[in-house]
Order: sequence, then C-alpha cells, then structure tokens
Amino acid sequence: MPVAVTTIPPLPAAPYKGFNKGITAGMLEPNHDLVQPYSAFPKKITGKTVWTREDFVDDESLWKRSWSAEHVASLEAAYDAWAAKGLTLPEIDRETFPLSEDVRTFLAEVRETTVHGAGFILIRGLPVSEWAVDKACAIYLAIGAAIGVAISQNHKGHILGHVKDLGSDPTQTDKVRIYTTAARQYFHTDNGDIVGLLCLHRAKEGGESDVASAHNIWNTLQAERPDVAELLAQPNWYFDRKGEVSAGQKPWVQKAIFYYHDGRVISQYDPYYVKSVQRFVDAGLIPGHTDEQKEAIEVLEQTAQRLALHMVLEVGDIQLVGEMHNFHARTAYVDHLPPRPRRHLLRLWLSVPEVEGGWKRPYPDSGAYKRCGIQVDDVPESCPTDAE
Repeated sequence: MPVAVTTIPPLPAAPYKGFNKGITAGMLEPNHDLVQPYSAFPKKITGKTVWTREDFVDDESLWKRSWSAEHVASLEAAYDAWAAKGLTLPEIDRETFPLSEDVRTFLAEVRETTVHGAGFILIRGLPVSEWAVDKACAIYLAIGAAIGVAISQNHKGHILGHVKDLGSDPTQTDKVRIYTTAARQYFHTDNGDIVGLLCLHRAKEGGESDVASAHNIWNTLQAERPDVAELLAQPNWYFDRKGEVSAGQKPWVQKAIFYYHDGRVISQYDPYYVKSVQRFVDAGLIPGHTDEQKEAIEVLEQTAQRLALHMVLEVGDIQLVGEMHNFHARTAYVDHLPPRPRRHLLRLWLSVPEVEGGWKRPYPDSGAYKRCGIQVDDVPESCPTDAE
C-alpha cells in the first residue's frame, strides 16, 4: 500500500499570526480512538520514505548538501541585521530574522526531503569555528525557523539544546537524559517532527551517527517477524517521563511504537524511556512489559542496526532527521582532554505543523502549531548558549 505524499506549501515569510507564540504541548498519550489495529497497517510501504543503505552509500549527492559562499555571506548579513535589533535568541523566527530568498529556496528543498522524502540530510560548510557561539546559535535558530518551529526539549524549556557530556551517570536511566552523557544512544526518535544537530566540536573518538528508515524497518519486520510488528503497533507500551512532569500528569505515558494514521505509518520510540519505567512496575503502578515485548524491542534495535546508514558529522555540519519515519542512533564517545573543547552539538527539535505541510498524528496536539516536545507546566522557552 503506497504512502500518500503531499507537497509542502511554500513557507510564509512570517509565521502564522496567532500561532507562533506560546509553549508546546509536550509529551502526550495518543487519542486512543484514533489508534488503528495492526490489521489496518500496510504489509509493505512503498515510496520515497522507504530507503536502504545501498541506495545512498555510493551516492552521497542524494543526502549531502553544501552551503555556497553566497549562502554563508547572506546568513552573516542577516545575523548582523538581527543583532542590531537587540532581540533575544528565543525571539528568533522567520519574521524577526528574515533570510534571503536564495537561502529560503535552498532550505525549502532540504525541508521537502526531510519531511516527505527519505527523511534525512546532511548540510556541510557553516564556518562555525570562525563565529562566536552566540552568532552560531542565532544563525542556527534562524535556519531552524525556516524549516519548522522550535519546541522545548526538556523541563527547563530549552528550545536550543546542547548535546554535551556533563558527567551524568548514564546508568541512572530514570533520571538522566542520555544526551547529557557520552554513552551510546540506541536507535530512537525524539519527540518532535524533525531533529537537527549542528556540530561545533567533534569528540576525540566516537560520537558517530546512524540513521535507518523506519518504513524499511517496518517492511522488514512484516516480512521476517510479523509477530514483532504486531506487538510494536499495540498501544500498551509504557514510556517514562523521567521526572519531567506537569501538575496533574502521570509520570509515564502509554502508547504504541508504530501507528497507522492518515495513510501513513508513523514511528515514535526511545528504548531508554521504555526500559526506565521499571520503578513504576516495582511499585505496582503499571504492569511490566512482557518477555515478548522485551524481545520485540531487541529485534527492532537489531533490525535498525542491520539497515542503517553510518555517517560522521564534521565541524560545521548540520544533520536533519525526520522523526516521523526515521530512527537515529549515536555511538559512545571519548572527549579530548583540556584545553581542547569537548564534543558539542547544538540541537533543535522542530514542529512541522499541519498548516505548513506536517504529517497528521493520532495525538491531541496534531493540529497545533507547536506540537510534541517536552513541556513542564508553564516553564518559558529559553536558549542557553552552553549546556546546563
């Protein structure tokens, strides 16, 4: 059954009035009356979203782009104009930090590929080593604003995140977000439509990236392990909120890993969030995942590893991954010793709202301009220029 593809409308120069302010909805449970049974899912997905490593490994032009010298000069000029206004980083949007028509056209193609195509792209050539970190943060936020809407990534309201080892203990999975450690990140999705990473500094060793088509994974599971596919499509998986809880919320959510909605298979998963609910099981608050479910997520990880494309982010590279139909992972890493800088990536989680061509989701916030993310109470958005 082919997956419908809709052309993204051109983004307006300014955000939709009445939508662009405020905070995101955060981590929610699905509308369970919209969750389709496994029997409704396609046996095989076709189209641009189904890609294999072999499709791309020998032709990097399919997934790599480069900024031209003119693009960079235009971005720097736009930054100078924005800086003269005296605005703060959270105030950056398409209206306050307008980009040139040439850059917007370049990013429109990037956006189309990320949302409705293969779902990942690598853009090379931002001269971040020549820029102050404030300038890199501002330009990156403006690039993100041309693609989607930045949303909060944690309980602190960070819409600009920092992937950096803060010395946190990765074994404390119920308390620690893995992006604040140097540990391996298994195949997962983040809670947004697109995740973007801008490399400021590389690690001494490791910290390399893998991406796998969730639609190719689905097809493979349907062919090899339909029992696993069926388990992953059932909305009886418990995901930890890791303490990032608003008043009146449960400290977990219950949902599926794969959904079939509006003619598309959608994925949403992070093994650390699934495995760290054990304390609630021990307290008798929720049932534990069955042995069959535990095997299913191991099969999912192994399948993703087998099908993934490996890549290395160099300084100045931006990686964009569409979260609706791709999984991504990171190898463990070792940082340089001082005085050399530690590995440091700027991270954006972007909402791609339905009014701007985003996929419909079986969630209460599907029609919101800012959807997904992590939001605790009314914590305001912020953009720190370093990890905290």
